[in-house]
Amino acid sequence: MARIFITGSADGLGQMAAKMLVSQGHQVVLHARNQKRGEEALKKIPGAENVLTADLSDMEETKQLAEKVNVLGRFDTIIHNAGVYQVSGDLIFAVNTLAPYILTCLIQKPKRLVYLSSGMHLSGDSGLKNMESGRVSYSDSKLHDVILCMATARKWPDVYSNAVDPGWVPTKMGGPGAPGNLQKGFETQAWLAVSNDKEAKVSGCYFYHKKQKYHVPEATNVQVQEQFLNLCKKITGVSFPE
Repeated sequence: MARIFITGSADGLGQMAAKMLVSQGHQVVLHARNQKRGEEALKKIPGAENVLTADLSDMEETKQLAEKVNVLGRFDTIIHNAGVYQVSGDLIFAVNTLAPYILTCLIQKPKRLVYLSSGMHLSGDSGLKNMESGRVSYSDSKLHDVILCMATARKWPDVYSNAVDPGWVPTKMGGPGAPGNLQKGFETQAWLAVSNDKEAKVSGCYFYHKKQKYHVPEATNVQVQEQFLNLCKKITGVSFPE
């Protein structure tokens, strides 16, 4: 059985993936923005091992979250699920881009990493011009997640690092009218987290409903990756461990 930490697992796809993994007998540690949401999350997933709290829009809280995770010991899988959508550009940048970067750098290296992206990454700016200002769009941030995933796959060949497009599904973020399949929306990240299927034991891939799918090709460009990592280091003060 695997030990898994899932960011943004107080509700939505993260919570659904956590429930599935707990039901399969895995040890799951949840994450919530604050203590109240954390307590509610544990009530909804009583089989979870623990819940850690941190506001991922706060860089220092995010760094402290990495410390809390490391105190609990090494994890087999980290699922970077947390995300925000219809909020300001600086908040999107902090939660969707910088938080997964910081946590990837500071949490002890797991065996598997899963990054939640979106089909909207296709319209993100691969030139990374908006990163200096911090005023990135949701599409930019989801492209950043793919770039981070691909950079990690290249730098850490002993880790399975993959990105997932869950589709436009009817969660709080997606809205009740979203046409996507909710079940398939969370199944892929749970599958990548633990499966021994040969299709899941790969790295540097972008998945949609358990199938590899086209992603922006610039995400695999080493120069783009290094530019992204250098900008993240400049902004956060955190270096990517080699």
